[in-house]
Amino acid sequence: MQRYRCVMCRRSFNALTGTPLARLRLRDKWLRYLQCLIESTPVRSAAKRVAVAKSTSFRWRHRFVAAILRAPRPQLSGIVEADETYHLESQKGSRHLDRPPRKRGGKASRRGISSELDCILVARDRNRQTCDFVTGRGPVSAGQLMKHLKPVLAPDVLLVTDAAKAYQAFAKQAGITHEAINVRAGIRARGALHIQGVNGWHGRFKTWLRRFNGVASRYLANYTGWLRVLDAAVLTTPRQWLRIAVAPA
Repeated sequence: MQRYRCVMCRRSFNALTGTPLARLRLRDKWLRYLQCLIESTPVRSAAKRVAVAKSTSFRWRHRFVAAILRAPRPQLSGIVEADETYHLESQKGSRHLDRPPRKRGGKASRRGISSELDCILVARDRNRQTCDFVTGRGPVSAGQLMKHLKPVLAPDVLLVTDAAKAYQAFAKQAGITHEAINVRAGIRARGALHIQGVNGWHGRFKTWLRRFNGVASRYLANYTGWLRVLDAAVLTTPRQWLRIAVAPA
């Protein structure tokens, strides 16, 4: 790969310097590994298929996914559905736990939504453009919605959510038209207004995630983004993935 030298500081660099793919080796195996990502192959199976170490397979997974996710998020327009789902907090792979270990993932010690759960916020418009955010532990707040959701919404959207108060407070603060569906009362839809599209995405994500046998919280945003790319079905070949991964941010 061609290297360059800055005439001012005299430091050398190449096309991958400063990207998530910097210093990765074995470039002749990248396209085969990207096919494993497209097929959602687990770490060990991908390592065996491409003939790399398990640690290399894990590192490549998150480097390539992080490179793909550098692309700007789409702006959502028209009718936009938003809802959150929750995933049990995990410190898988950590050497220093801040709580007693759980056997094989376990379950939360308290019922309902608590600080033991990671919140995954998903917004999706009727053109199937999707944005996902890992907002932190516990229920989503109006402040988190302002931080994550507001920048991806067009000014004239119609936001459709459940009846959670955080969405009502956010919509009022952001000046966005808002309709709430009282899902707890058994109401699924009011005409064209529903959140079934985003809830369908939640279901696909949870089903897809099971194949990985536990995901650490610190990598959760990579997995939601990975499925978002697969679900969009725009990047369907390894060469397309690699082209996006090495493109300037």
